[in-house]
Amino acid sequence: MPAQASIPASRRIVVKLGTGVLTHGIGELNTDRIAALAAGIAALRRAGTEVIVVSSGAVGLGMGRLGLKKKPADVSRKQACAAIGQSLLMQTWQAAFAPQKATVAQVLLTHEDLRSRARHLGVKDCLEELLSYGVIPIINENDTVSAAEIKFGDNDTLSALVAGLVGAQHLVILSTAPGLIDLKGTGRILPVIEKITPEVEAMAGGTTDITATGGMISKITAAKIALRAGCGVFIASGAEPDILARLFSGDNPGTYFVPAGVPLESKKRWIAHYQRPAGSILINECAVPVLRDQGRSLLAVGVTGVRGRFVAGDIVNIIGPGDALIARGESTFDDTDVARIAGMPSERVKPLFPARKHLEVIHRDNLAVL
Repeated sequence: MPAQASIPASRRIVVKLGTGVLTHGIGELNTDRIAALAAGIAALRRAGTEVIVVSSGAVGLGMGRLGLKKKPADVSRKQACAAIGQSLLMQTWQAAFAPQKATVAQVLLTHEDLRSRARHLGVKDCLEELLSYGVIPIINENDTVSAAEIKFGDNDTLSALVAGLVGAQHLVILSTAPGLIDLKGTGRILPVIEKITPEVEAMAGGTTDITATGGMISKITAAKIALRAGCGVFIASGAEPDILARLFSGDNPGTYFVPAGVPLESKKRWIAHYQRPAGSILINECAVPVLRDQGRSLLAVGVTGVRGRFVAGDIVNIIGPGDALIARGESTFDDTDVARIAGMPSERVKPLFPARKHLEVIHRDNLAVL
């Protein structure tokens, strides 16, 4: 792995800030650090880089106000903490950006806002409009209303999805983690990762912070999502002085993940990363290279079965031998019809659906290889 990487100029970046960066402990804001980060973000904005902030901290701040020492297991109590803490979080950001003469805007999202195609595009249009006014959007998951089925899971994932949504050139994930550490080798921070391999993923670990969600595992997952959108990813410590200016001047104390290959087009990114698949279509060994290497549609002859229930138009996983996740796509048929035509050549499928123009189980335009 090279020690340095050339960092191209950024027209637009997303900065994700973890709870540990923004607080001293449960409910205790680190106002000096927040002010320093706001100054760094404002400096980038004045230099011509549009910045979107994904800020954690609402649940932790609510816990502090309620005198809680550990994150509640009950969903409604977490929601109550978020409801109390979110207003405190935005007050803090407004106060931090005021000396910079910068305007901020609160944007709260659930997974459903990005999963639904119409709402997905609506969120994008809103963010584009805010940026056109020179506003700095402050995004957080809407934990007050988020239940398990509509949660992103963590703000690392949310930040990667936002970066892909707005076409950011870079995603900066700042937390208490200084970068990706080679725990089984040198014990040092790896400065550049050119490809996320199983060995790289094995270096990640979870978190023991009682106010945090995820850890290095979630950051690697987020990096994989952002890289598929052609977005370079920094993972660094938010406690480092002048961290944002240093990252973009080539003085990187953390880890940089280099984007490689042709980014997925917008619709295929939406299929691959913004959905919760309704079910699965199982395929045989011969169909795997047809999808993965040749970029062709999935035909019934390559299907061996289905899992779960879904209707035509639903997003489904495509599972190969050994339960390997090969792709995601929009099914042309419902689950019962896919099961009925599994393994059939196209000439046998056509008489069963004489009115259909397209007989692909999943058309290549609606399929994203993972």
